[in-house]
Amino acid sequence: MNRVYPIKERDKIEELKKLMKTKENYRDLLLFVIGINTPLRLSDILLMKWELFLTDSEEIKEVNSKISIGEENASRVKFFALNPSIHEALKLHFNHYPYISKGDYVFASQKTKSGKIYPITRQYVWALLNKYAKEVGIRERIGAHTLRKTFGYYLYKEGIPISCIRKLLNQSNVLMTLRYIDVSQEEYEEQSKRVLTPNL
Repeated sequence: MNRVYPIKERDKIEELKKLMKTKENYRDLLLFVIGINTPLRLSDILLMKWELFLTDSEEIKEVNSKISIGEENASRVKFFALNPSIHEALKLHFNHYPYISKGDYVFASQKTKSGKIYPITRQYVWALLNKYAKEVGIRERIGAHTLRKTFGYYLYKEGIPISCIRKLLNQSNVLMTLRYIDVSQEEYEEQSKRVLTPNL
């Protein structure tokens, strides 16, 4: 399997979001925004249903609402908050459809199988990410893991300890996490020099 990379240039992230908004591809925008703002695996994101995000009155939950989701490959629940970026993308996607039921998949495919609607596939996500990346001039190899890697990379750049990022990404050791988010030994050592120590 070819290795894929996080999107390290913040301006490219903004270009991607703007491109999806311009083309009114709000489903793609929401997928991208959830992927880069949460530690969720793509397989868990694709299985999301609208009931996660809607109140009893079928309105979008407020910013900072805590959302819980069970991981497909682990017997535990992960929590994340609707930050303003996710909230905006949710409203755009939700308002784009005349009717949505709580039981519908958020990332539903336009194709049906035996009359049933399923979520889009990982292969489809890979194709659309590469299409958008090419349009904004991203040359690094990207794929399904790019979203989650981007989330971890920006947490690291914000100064979140690598041990915390490791736990969020559910990985076995920090060296694996550093490699996963594409942080070199030199970057790690430089970041470590900037860590504040208590003045006891």
